Amino acid sequence: MSKERRSRADLRVRADQRGALAAVVFARREELALRQDELADLSGCSPRFVHDLERGKATVQLDKVLAVLDVLGLGLGVVEGVSGISVPPAAQHLLGPVP
Repeated sequence: MSKERRSRADLRVRADQRGALAAVVFARREELALRQDELADLSGCSPRFVHDLERGKATVQLDKVLAVLDVLGLGLGVVEGVSGISVPPAAQHLLGPVP
């Protein structure tokens, strides 16, 4: 049975609730039609780690985050003067239009 995909509006809510990084990882994984366990295998981490990352866990290992992002074709950037995590314009399509 095929699982119904979440709407882009739902992903914006997810970003608000769980954080931008969690929402972008989730959205990109779904865009690539990967299951959590498949992403975990490809990135060399556990399915639990992928689950925690998509849930927005505040404490995650940076090396594992980078490995997951690499598999997803994403990267992580540091911007001077910016507090928190934001989604750059080039990745906004993952979350859909701003309501």
